[in-house]
Amino acid sequence: MLPMGLSMLWEKTEPEQALRERFGFDRFEAAGEWVGEVLGAVWGIEAAGCGRLVISDQNAIVWVDSDRGPLVVKWSRAQGQFDRLEASAQLLRVLDERGVPVAAPIPAFDARVRVIVDGPACELSLAVLPEVTGDWLDVEDEDAVRAAGACLAELHNALAGYEDDRLIHNDIRPRPTGVPGVPPLGGKQPVHNDFRAANILTQGPKIVAVLDFDELAWGHQVEDLAQAAIYLGTRFTNWQPTSPAVRRTFREGYETVRPLSAAEHQAFEPLLRWYEQHSGF
Repeated sequence: MLPMGLSMLWEKTEPEQALRERFGFDRFEAAGEWVGEVLGAVWGIEAAGCGRLVISDQNAIVWVDSDRGPLVVKWSRAQGQFDRLEASAQLLRVLDERGVPVAAPIPAFDARVRVIVDGPACELSLAVLPEVTGDWLDVEDEDAVRAAGACLAELHNALAGYEDDRLIHNDIRPRPTGVPGVPPLGGKQPVHNDFRAANILTQGPKIVAVLDFDELAWGHQVEDLAQAAIYLGTRFTNWQPTSPAVRRTFREGYETVRPLSAAEHQAFEPLLRWYEQHSGF
């Protein structure tokens, strides 16, 4: 569980300094008050308190109690990403309608699911989502790992054919190109690109939510599967590869929903090796 109050997600920067310099709030309480005002004016939501605010690079996540239950407010100051973030929020609504376990954004008064508002220091792009109760995926739980594999396959099926050019993301992570043993894989589609323990909530062996589609990218399903199999146990730091047993169980779960094609089957092990060699970046 992330700490109450103000904290950094992974950086070693002082959170008070980051809050002030990046977003213009001089204290945690001021940020909470501002969020409450925006929720009331733009969403018609009455906030009852802000218990936690976590900063990650140019983004922040705020946990709020409200008259509509516990909420998560996500904001970003990265203006160059505003269009892509809006597209990602709209996609969440589509995935929710298609039965994928996601936290679908709550529409504002004007039906927008991502809204740009003036913050103290700069424009901020906001989305408001229901808080989902659950635990981060534990890769020691074999049933949960198998369910996560099946969930990723269901997500890939739901994403097939979805098109929005704004979703293209220039990922900072190394990408597998020219990997020996990987045959031509055909067309690409949107893939999650960050499917790991920190973004998968469980209740027992059941997957109750897939989170954080901000890294969504165009890619091959088997690449996304291999990347997820390697990084599945990662939460916020210590990007280390999973054990071979976890990878096998994860793939087994995936193939209960979406069996790999012959080309994907051939590509999977070379891609696993490639991602393992590039883990811990």
